[in-house]
Amino acid sequence: MELYMSLTIGVLFTVGVYLILSKSLLRIILGTSLLTHGVHLLLLTMSRLKTGSAPLLGEKAAAYVDPLPQALILTSIVISFGVTSFFFVLAYKAYQKLGTDDMEQLRGQDDE
Repeated sequence: MELYMSLTIGVLFTVGVYLILSKSLLRIILGTSLLTHGVHLLLLTMSRLKTGSAPLLGEKAAAYVDPLPQALILTSIVISFGVTSFFFVLAYKAYQKLGTDDMEQLRGQDDE
């Protein structure tokens, strides 16, 4: 199972980096979103995919799942949602004002 998760993480990182290297602002935002999803899966995979009881049962359970990686991933999901929403609003306002989402045109003219 961890092999399939590692392959999925590799695909997410590859597609995310490819999208970040493009010229469209929307693709860059989607690439960063895919990279964060890849990091979430990486955290989950590195903490070992365990099966067991819920951690809320107390000390009576023989085997239970570690809740720390799940809490870190949940926090990261909330933060990445907020950052992605902020990026989308900035991209929309830039498109409204400048009429393009091409990074080369957004950079402006060099005054050398």
